[in-house]
Amino acid sequence: MVPIVLTINGVRHELSLAPWVTLLDLLRERLGLTGTKKGCDQGQCGACTVLIDGRRVNACLVLAVARDGADITTVEGLATGDELHPLQAAFIEHDAFQCGYCTPGQICSGVGLMQEGHAHTREEIREQMSGNICRCGAYTNIADAIEDVIARQSASREAAE
Repeated sequence: MVPIVLTINGVRHELSLAPWVTLLDLLRERLGLTGTKKGCDQGQCGACTVLIDGRRVNACLVLAVARDGADITTVEGLATGDELHPLQAAFIEHDAFQCGYCTPGQICSGVGLMQEGHAHTREEIREQMSGNICRCGAYTNIADAIEDVIARQSASREAAE
């Protein structure tokens, strides 16, 4: 067993893990954070996307012990109490999900791309989100939700200046 410390959704966890435990399995099976979904378990669908130190990562491809000391945010950690993250609220407003299985990964990926500042156009949003598959085909509404939050953030910044 390997001792590690992770901060997950703002809570410090001191853990002892087998070296082969993935971050995805740690989150779901040991910590009960089932918002992060297991899809393909091969890093191809994006259902398990979380933020590690603010960057988008497929949790199924990461050994938990390799991220000792990291700050991890799952979909459960985006809201503040009863107040949803702006992208979570936009997903609801734009009906950006159908079955909902991919939604946590889509939201975490969307939050990450907004933090990275790479997506300024709809085409860039679609390209940056291409690692997250939605089998129901809600891509248009997902892009609408992300575009809306980016526009609101931009308007808020301009108003503050």
